[in-house]
Amino acid sequence: MNYTKLKKWHVRATADDIASSERAAVMAKELSLTPLTAQLLINRGCADIEEARKFLSKETELLHDPFLLKDMDKAAERIVSAVKNREKIIIFGDYDVDGVTSVCILDMYLTEKGADVSYYIPCRSGEGYGMSEVAVRRFAEEGVQLIITVDTGITAIEEAAIAKAVGVDVVITDHHECRNELPDAVAVVDPRRPDDSYPFSELAGVGVVFKLLCALETKLRPESPVIDCIRDVSRSCADLVAIGTVADVMPIKDENRLIVAYGLEMMEREMRPGLAELLEASRRSTNGGRSGGQKRKITSALIGYTIAPRINAAGRIADASIAVELFLTKDRARARESALKLCEINRERQLEENKIAEEAYAKITVSHAQNDPVIVLADENWHHGVIGIVASRVTEKFDCPSILISFEGSGSPGEREAGAPPSPDDIGKGSGRSIHGLNLVEALTACDDLLIKYGGHELAAGLTIYRKNLPEFKRRINEYAVKCLGSEPATVHIEADAEITPADITLQQATELYKLEPFGVSNPVPLFAAFGFEVIDVAPVGGGRHTRLTLRKDGVTVVGMCFCQTGQVLDIYRGDTVDLLCNLDINEFQNNRTVQFIVRDVRPASAQLERELYEYELWGRVRRGADADADEVVPSREDFAAVYNLLRREIKAQREIFTTRALLHLLSTEYAADIGYTKLRIIIGVFEELGFFRIDELGEDVWRFGFIFVKAKTSLDRSTLYRRLKYRYDK
Repeated sequence: MNYTKLKKWHVRATADDIASSERAAVMAKELSLTPLTAQLLINRGCADIEEARKFLSKETELLHDPFLLKDMDKAAERIVSAVKNREKIIIFGDYDVDGVTSVCILDMYLTEKGADVSYYIPCRSGEGYGMSEVAVRRFAEEGVQLIITVDTGITAIEEAAIAKAVGVDVVITDHHECRNELPDAVAVVDPRRPDDSYPFSELAGVGVVFKLLCALETKLRPESPVIDCIRDVSRSCADLVAIGTVADVMPIKDENRLIVAYGLEMMEREMRPGLAELLEASRRSTNGGRSGGQKRKITSALIGYTIAPRINAAGRIADASIAVELFLTKDRARARESALKLCEINRERQLEENKIAEEAYAKITVSHAQNDPVIVLADENWHHGVIGIVASRVTEKFDCPSILISFEGSGSPGEREAGAPPSPDDIGKGSGRSIHGLNLVEALTACDDLLIKYGGHELAAGLTIYRKNLPEFKRRINEYAVKCLGSEPATVHIEADAEITPADITLQQATELYKLEPFGVSNPVPLFAAFGFEVIDVAPVGGGRHTRLTLRKDGVTVVGMCFCQTGQVLDIYRGDTVDLLCNLDINEFQNNRTVQFIVRDVRPASAQLERELYEYELWGRVRRGADADADEVVPSREDFAAVYNLLRREIKAQREIFTTRALLHLLSTEYAADIGYTKLRIIIGVFEELGFFRIDELGEDVWRFGFIFVKAKTSLDRSTLYRRLKYRYDK
């Protein structure tokens, strides 16, 4: 266990707080809720019963007038004119879920209105993000008169100028951060424009397109009430707007909360063929080819963990048009074919992601990049369609911003085949993820003279860079980050909504949480603290990629699923008593519904953790030369023998990699040896010095051991470390 990376937990309401809260009790009774759910509503700012009722019914959220968006009137007028005059229109989109859903709803709408419309999404590997001069000139040659960008375009200053020069009008709809200069287009619709006074700036790209459709409908049906126009647009595409909004991790508040809630309800009532087939294909892919049986409830989590990755995978390593066609088709057979293809592409993406993640972690360990405020890594062979996901994993693992850059495909084909050395002018494409406290777009702006192009959001961004600028970029962005984050690694704080007790682990409670949907940023899935659960079993699942904990307390047994974490990473063992941060979830399998935890963080229970932290700090004091109790520091010969025999046995069984905590667990359970962290570290040091084992420290408290055959008996007293230790504590 890496004690230096322990997160600090804060629980807003303990079990005693909830039990003694009159406000929660009254609210629970009046609204027919459990006290725990009532406490969650209080945590979300509901001061009284009326506010809680409005939150549950979403009465406080309103859809704003689309024409409050800057340039929306110009955009609507130009598009209406193009529709009426049968001008050739092309929708230019991005290849992620937000971009795909944006393309779909605009294409469906304009097609229904009789427009001459088609769409274009660039190939990530060949063209990269956003509009390009080549694409614009090709559109002009093909007779396109109007380009409408969706989820992209706000930084396309040169491309918009070229379009204007060749006689093609451009309407830009986007939601990314703006630069100081805006493109010269017929209209630039982006709620993040500095001069825009729209009441809600955090729409997804598909949310901006949804507002565009509402504006178009009111223009095309001037005789109809505005509310009827908005309702009709919502009925046609709210499901796709919800998918794009959740997938792009937009705050689920204000308009987004209303749109996503309606979209989820729409999917529950009736699902478009492509979406239904995608869910069925995903169920089969996770159930060994068998049908999933019971229909799953449509939630924001289902979008985030099942639907979105499969749609994203198409644009990342294949062709985003596969996902577009999935949503556009009404033919069930074609939808099934596209869905199966997306699931297969997603499996390829997972394999590539895991490979890159392993290589990235190795680079970080070797280069000590984890000590930098911003981890910046580059490689020749990383698929740049996947590095963004890996950057997310790196940022989560090391609790700091990260940028991964791929020079995949740099140089001419002839040079690559001939094995030519890297060129300073090779072009790398990068993806970055950040943490609160460092706005990634602002950080990149501080380095913009080193970049070919860049763009994105506060916490996620992309960039393009020449190889020769990489060292200076790494230096400058870390220098900028120190000003924002400080030079010392910040302790990560996690706030849990409330403590959950064994009595709360019921289907009723888990089902009741759905009333707080939709979940997302600004209305997160309730996070609970669970204290003092005994670990009954630890088992790998999903081919070893995930871990299942079987937990028990007060006679209640519950499964805790740890996704994308191996047993070694968790460093938790059978017989441990643990504290957890978790979500309460319902597992549905073969028509059986059971309650489970989705584990977000786990550690030894407080008393055990306090002892382990004491041992860890004791080792630090000993290394610095401070005095300590000899009984806590000097290993006995029996201690040395226990560790020696354990390592020999494990290496013989071809088990070579252990955390320090794993070794202590084995020594305690199988050798009844209560050695402690400090003594174990000293024993390992002595064994390495005497050459008993080949020992590699792979990371903090992670070791690889190999046995070295020694013909003659070797006395411990031959170890300088052991002699000094005995002298120091025997005097």
